[in-house]
Amino acid sequence: MKVVASELFKPHFKFFSPTQVPILRYQSLMMGWLVSLGLACVLSLSMVCSVSGIGANWGTQATHPLPPATVVRMLRENNIQKVKLFDADYGALRALGKTGIEVMVGIPNDMLASLASSVKAAERWVSKNVSTHITNYNVNIRYVAVGNEPFLQTYNGSFLSTTYPALQNVQSALIKAGLSSQVKVTVPSNADVYASSTDLPSGGDFRADIQQYMIQIVKFLSDNGGSFTVNIYPFISLYIDPNFPADYAFFDGNASPVVDGSSTYYNMFDANYDTLVWALQKNGFGNLPIIVGEIGWPTDGDRNANLVYAQRFNQGFMSHISGGKGTPMRPGPIDVYLFSLIDEDAKSIEPGNFERHWGIFGYDGQPKYLFNLGTTNSNGLIPARGVHYLEEKWCVFRSSNLSADQVAPTVSYACSNGDCTSLGYGTSCGNLDAEHNISYAFNSYYQINNQLDSACKFQGLAAITKINPSEGTCKFNIMIQPYYGSAGRLRGYLGNVFGSSLSLIFLLLMIL
Repeated sequence: MKVVASELFKPHFKFFSPTQVPILRYQSLMMGWLVSLGLACVLSLSMVCSVSGIGANWGTQATHPLPPATVVRMLRENNIQKVKLFDADYGALRALGKTGIEVMVGIPNDMLASLASSVKAAERWVSKNVSTHITNYNVNIRYVAVGNEPFLQTYNGSFLSTTYPALQNVQSALIKAGLSSQVKVTVPSNADVYASSTDLPSGGDFRADIQQYMIQIVKFLSDNGGSFTVNIYPFISLYIDPNFPADYAFFDGNASPVVDGSSTYYNMFDANYDTLVWALQKNGFGNLPIIVGEIGWPTDGDRNANLVYAQRFNQGFMSHISGGKGTPMRPGPIDVYLFSLIDEDAKSIEPGNFERHWGIFGYDGQPKYLFNLGTTNSNGLIPARGVHYLEEKWCVFRSSNLSADQVAPTVSYACSNGDCTSLGYGTSCGNLDAEHNISYAFNSYYQINNQLDSACKFQGLAAITKINPSEGTCKFNIMIQPYYGSAGRLRGYLGNVFGSSLSLIFLLLMIL
């Protein structure tokens, strides 16, 4: 039976209609956060890829990042044709030289103010991070992303006055450098910049409180041959609402459809995407190209973040957009970057523990699940080659006294400076007993600190073992060897600001 959207869902927040729940992303969690990372076109080998290129977000917030050359080789061997960076990482850009891979290079939000206030600052940035790499290293830079979701509601307007001027100045700098015909500007936006007044895509328009800013930006993009970049996350709807109809987040055709005039929507992505199409059309920019800058599904850190759902979503999505069918309001190939390429164990977990598990590859460049891109002769992803691991040894809890005074604070310390996001209800390590929970925390800290003996003390509660403590779906990782960048500086834990933590209350619940 066909039903209208209002019968399927209930609105969660003032600005958002039921068909647009993924618009909320992380602002709906009532916290401040940064988010980042997409790919496109997964089909069976018998299908023809008609998506506008295959792209992936490459984030580098990891304690032990893979060497850029290893990542780029992995991109090429999987025939991933585009990559989106969140900053102008020198090592990544150099490694991308002479590969032909299209690059979108990002400008972080904290740089917007300086670029907005000075054309010279924008010219210096373009010269250092765009011109030099194109001219000297033959990097195929095609976009500059000015900011990252700068109008996210949880930023409380922090970047409202600087995003558009920064966009103008960067464009002026590209023109002066003679690159404006090759390199286009864009502003990756969270889907919360638009909303529907009718609970249907046809009611779509830009959010009232930022409409003037959005029209400025959209007109500027249109005038300069740019594209509107949007990040869409059906996973978040399931995360924030346990009663959300899960099938509507996927592409199996099992969900009750939403009827909007002559258009019928069988999944959330199409409805959300077309809400943006309607918003652009209503404001006179119906032909502006759209890039899906981020879309994906995490594999851990939440009961709905698992390998089965991630494979179902990503494979289903890529099959859905194959053949260039598009959406009811915007037929044709869709330009997509999957979120994301590789797990990042140093990302902020304020949005949720799943934030470190978006990769289609693990921290070591190994595929997490069977995922056929349809771009190679392989039935699945081709793993990173030449990855070097630390020694096969682990740090584990050795005491039988779970009530010892030192246990809670040491576990809290280990998780605060390690990564315990795989612990908790419904996660890959959610079935561990108390002792194994503690061991997992200890081992995470130990591995991140390059297996230093001093990192497995914990006031005498821990010991090093060569017996793998992994159990069931819970893997006790061995870290890869640290990467030393071109400047001789350690890239990894010692070269990162690593400051996220789990609450002591949560930890006590785990070990009691």
